[in-house]
Amino acid sequence: MYMAGVDGKKEHANAKKILLEMGDFFPIQDDYLSLFLDPCVTNKVGIDIQDNKCSWLVVQCLQWATPEQYQSPKENHGQKEAKKVAWVKALYEDLDMPAIFFFFQYEEDSDSCIMGLIEHYPASLPPALFLELACKIYKWKK
Repeated sequence: MYMAGVDGKKEHANAKKILLEMGDFFPIQDDYLSLFLDPCVTNKVGIDIQDNKCSWLVVQCLQWATPEQYQSPKENHGQKEAKKVAWVKALYEDLDMPAIFFFFQYEEDSDSCIMGLIEHYPASLPPALFLELACKIYKWKK
């Protein structure tokens, strides 16, 4: 932004708000895609659940899980075996709330927020730059 002559604190703060929102969205999208899309499509070798990371999908599951349902994540989170990772998909099915609902709703809400921020700060920031970045991550598949 400095190189483009945009050096005001307000402009930098506004850009930061937009980019932080994008930065929140991207790893959540990555969590979803790495678990529910075919690795041939995503080109992802491992997934966060196997790597014992606290992914967005796990947090969503745990918010809705009963004490009985909570046992599966306790026993299987961080396990490398593919069958041990299936607990996340199974828990979403058991909750009768498919992961696709959680993610697609989050994706729509996040996109609306990002677009709203871009529209809110058009006077001194180049909207095209932010729109290009937003278009690259929204509905991204690989």
